[in-house]
Amino acid sequence: MLSPAPEEPLLLAELKPGRPHQFDWKSSCETWSVAFSPDGSWFAWSQGHCIVKLIPWPLEEQFIPKGFEAKSRSSKSDTRGRGSPKEKTLDCGQIVWGLAFSPWPSPPSRKLWARHHPQGPDVSCLILATGLNDGQIKIWEVQTGLLLFNLSGHQDVVRDLSFTPSGSLILVSASRDKTLRIWDLNKHGKQIQVLSGHLQWVYCCSISPDCSMLCSAAGEKSVFLWSMRSYTLIRKLEGHQSSVVSCDFSPDSALLVTASYDTNVIMWDPYTGERLRSLHHTQLDPTMDDSDVHMSSLRSVCFSPEGLYLATVADDRLLRIWALELKAPIAFAPMTNGLCCTFFPHGGVIATGTRDGHVQFWTAPRVLSSLKHLCRKALRSFLTTYQVLALPIPKKMKEFLTYRTF
Repeated sequence: MLSPAPEEPLLLAELKPGRPHQFDWKSSCETWSVAFSPDGSWFAWSQGHCIVKLIPWPLEEQFIPKGFEAKSRSSKSDTRGRGSPKEKTLDCGQIVWGLAFSPWPSPPSRKLWARHHPQGPDVSCLILATGLNDGQIKIWEVQTGLLLFNLSGHQDVVRDLSFTPSGSLILVSASRDKTLRIWDLNKHGKQIQVLSGHLQWVYCCSISPDCSMLCSAAGEKSVFLWSMRSYTLIRKLEGHQSSVVSCDFSPDSALLVTASYDTNVIMWDPYTGERLRSLHHTQLDPTMDDSDVHMSSLRSVCFSPEGLYLATVADDRLLRIWALELKAPIAFAPMTNGLCCTFFPHGGVIATGTRDGHVQFWTAPRVLSSLKHLCRKALRSFLTTYQVLALPIPKKMKEFLTYRTF
């Protein structure tokens, strides 16, 4: 299924913010969030000091070391014409904690929007949502960099944002006010639901690719799994020994991973609530005391686009890459003060953000998925675990389809 052992991630590029003189540089300079647009044409970076950079992807040649251009840029994008998109700076007026791109709306939905909202803001384009320190959410048009509207309702920091992958323009926000809120951008950003139940700050929210489930992680040992159809709690997933701070679904919605300050990533079956595997982050430096849990506290976890790898960022200054069926990392890269990570939607690159306001781009494993995995991914995108178990097929095939062959 997997290619031979990948090489260590190589640093392709590092972007650093300019130093604004009007600010205390050491204050609020963190890159709390990085994001690629679903089609891979834009990269967004909260570079600290209330600023978000919108950068056309792939990067210009001056940012990329010699020898990597061919791997990082497609031949169609080697030169930018006069009409090519330009880098944009969004001044959000508040510290930016969360970022999320919308999926590209389909042509029918664009026509429908224009017909029913002739006087309203145009959200039939690619948009970026930014979660701010004061509880506001600002909605921007990516192509122009114009502010479309504000969403108000949260009483504290909006820590994370997630759009439904279906293109319906439903936005979920997670906040330090201990709630999640559901917004419909097709209805001028109307708030349609408030999800309560967390007792601590909500750090992370993730919507399953099939749009059926929402996972939320707060400063608690348990993770909440919600129905995106009824907006009700399905179950709590319990297994971590400390605060859970990050979560992500696999591309086929069959797996959920959660990362915690307890130094573990747990892989779950979201349909059954079953704990399938734990990935423990141990110290690599023998001079460091492995009993110091905080040194390996997790900050971020994400799935690769084909669903065969995970990337994690921890406080021990390492970016780790894990193969799905192995219990130990297959590759490491040194990074200082890492806070977040995400894969490029078409694979081959991982972006990471740091406390210093920097963003780094690393090489990621490129793999040709086996036919078995492609079939599993296709089937699991519309079959739940219970539906698979009910199929009249051999036990070993059921185990493979439900990721029980680890």
